[in-house]
Amino acid sequence: MLKVVPMSKSLEEVNQSVPTQNKTTVFRKILAFFGPAYLISVGYMDPGNWATDIAGGSQFGYALLWVLLMSNVMALLLQSLSARLGIVTQRDLAQASRETYSKFINYILYFLAEIAIAACDLAEVLGMAIGLNLLFDISLINGVLITVLDTFLLLFLINKGMRKMEAFIIALVVIIGFSFIFEMIFAQPELPKIIYGLVPSLPNESALYIAIGIIGATVMPHNLYLHSSLVQTRKFDRSDIGIKQALKYNFIDSTIALNLAFFVNAAILILAAATFYKNGMYEVAEIQDAHRFLAPILGTKWAPVLFAIALIAAGQSSTVTGTLAGQIVMEGYLNLRIQPWVRRIITRLIAIVPAVIVILVYGESVTGKMLILSQVILSLQLGFAIIPLIHFVSDKSKMKGFHISRATQIAAWIIASIIVSLNAKLVFDEITGWLETSENPIILWLTVVPLAVGFLVLLLYIVFKPFFVQNKLIIKNHSPHHLDLKFSSFQSNERKNIAVTVDFSNADEKALQHAIDLGGKEASYTLIHVVETVGAMMYGKDVSDHETTIDEELLLEYVRMLNDKGYHVVSKLGFGKPGKSIAKTVNEGHFDILIMGTHGHHTFKDLLFGTTVDQVRHEIKIPLFIIKN
Repeated sequence: MLKVVPMSKSLEEVNQSVPTQNKTTVFRKILAFFGPAYLISVGYMDPGNWATDIAGGSQFGYALLWVLLMSNVMALLLQSLSARLGIVTQRDLAQASRETYSKFINYILYFLAEIAIAACDLAEVLGMAIGLNLLFDISLINGVLITVLDTFLLLFLINKGMRKMEAFIIALVVIIGFSFIFEMIFAQPELPKIIYGLVPSLPNESALYIAIGIIGATVMPHNLYLHSSLVQTRKFDRSDIGIKQALKYNFIDSTIALNLAFFVNAAILILAAATFYKNGMYEVAEIQDAHRFLAPILGTKWAPVLFAIALIAAGQSSTVTGTLAGQIVMEGYLNLRIQPWVRRIITRLIAIVPAVIVILVYGESVTGKMLILSQVILSLQLGFAIIPLIHFVSDKSKMKGFHISRATQIAAWIIASIIVSLNAKLVFDEITGWLETSENPIILWLTVVPLAVGFLVLLLYIVFKPFFVQNKLIIKNHSPHHLDLKFSSFQSNERKNIAVTVDFSNADEKALQHAIDLGGKEASYTLIHVVETVGAMMYGKDVSDHETTIDEELLLEYVRMLNDKGYHVVSKLGFGKPGKSIAKTVNEGHFDILIMGTHGHHTFKDLLFGTTVDQVRHEIKIPLFIIKN
């Protein structure tokens, strides 16, 4: 039995919008694939990283440099797995999870992913607000509110095209990099101690908390969702050779970008070690304090200025990518298709509201602690993103022969084990401490302990389920449609040439029922469907993507179903904007009437979901029969 699972394209408005074919040289070919990893890299140098790196450098000197190096190696492997998932399956991590787990499990995973993105966005919003405060003396509250404008900046950039957005982000990364090159020149760190810091060691228990925060700040769950989506912005040959080439070029892209991020993170920690730790200032954890002390310690006014500029650049770039990640998670897990600007306003508010509450309730003095806490929360969410990812890219059927090797699987599971083990120890220690110091531990036993146990059970479930339960083979549909029509008996009337729009939703059944009631078996019917992908808008009928293929199959399934019932039915596939394409198809044909099914949207729903009916009815020259679902 054919079962179609509805699923939209990841970041649909830019999906396959960057062509990589017909490049004359290898360099141009590689350059065409470069970009996604740089958007990922900004997440590895966001303000949350700054807080953990400054805390680590000021408290323990160069001793935790090895944690940054280990995190970078982990990040490179995990991001390459994420990119592999997107390139091979044309699914992002959220979509793959939605197709694999039950609705209940997916809702929990979605909730955890949103918590992770909220924690990450909290760090980014606070960081940028702090940068604006340091450079322009803007209050933190006003700085946080200014970050709302990021939503409109993102809309502007993404409407200009993926390459221009990537260029904007790369420019910000360059600003951050050059700022810290000068900071290193000012600080003059001790090279032997830097090398010694690459040897694994943990000075004390407090270092574990900072180390986990560094891991959480470096390997972030939202980047795994984001990378698996961004690689799908490239349009390339879907043959085995083309996929292998895409995997290779994206790995090169990731290696360069993440090593640049490692340089920035190491530079921040080294700067803190060479200035604060060296001068006995072990408690510098606030970004504001670090900024204030740089000038007197290093003896130049440019040190704090470059520090603030780099912080703003880091906050600005990471808020843009964080908002994209929020959109991917929402669409992937919930399959919620609403207009892009609405999605981005929602994801931005998820970040801004907690930031405002934190500042209003606790004041500006605890922003550093909140930044570190946000990174620890991110680290705690990592297992719920990493483990499904490893399962997906290890699955031979899902990966169509491009599954990872046994050695890579072992390395990935070792990384997952390290992260989960460190997090488990942290959670156990924290809960034990709370129980020992609490005046009323029974409340913790009834709330926190069951919650922790529940998450442990969920983690064990997603670890072991794929080993014991084999997923049934299901034909997945990348489009936001499903096919499940039940026709009743029909009555025949006069002969007509009837056009019917279909979008493979519940609205189709009523539209087709009314059409056949009107025309019966004597009429001729033309089913019209429009492919709305970015590729369809750019290349028209020459587009060749997954959604077009699926839509053609579904349209033919409709035709076969109705022809088998004795009706004369043909199909017509349009491309691009629905309203314009439907009107063009109808005007070029010789139809007596057009029948359209609608979803019953009005007022607020029209604002969210948009409508094509008005455009069609103003452009066609025949009667329009609207069937409200």
